[in-house]
Amino acid sequence: MRQKELGRFSDVSFLILSSLASGPKHGYAMMEDIKVFSGTQLEPGTLYGAIARLEKLGWIEALAAEERRRPYHITNKGATVFREQVATLEQIAMTGKRRLATLEGF
Repeated sequence: MRQKELGRFSDVSFLILSSLASGPKHGYAMMEDIKVFSGTQLEPGTLYGAIARLEKLGWIEALAAEERRRPYHITNKGATVFREQVATLEQIAMTGKRRLATLEGF
């Protein structure tokens, strides 16, 4: 089975925080960055809906508009949540790798 057949293994909020962890970006730049590092193509409605939720939670903030684009940056609260989520996903990945090692005979 190919990876594409499994569907997307992603959470939009996690992808946005991942993108903003490397510096402020506007929506289109986030979509392009996310596509490059994850292979996930977000639709604008999906992206901007998630941005609104993250802003409401205080995990990201809008910066002053640059021409017609509004960049966002990750807040300290967002960085803390992101670090915790990365640690959780690392634990899940390590567990998965250990369990896959037991399947090598199959």
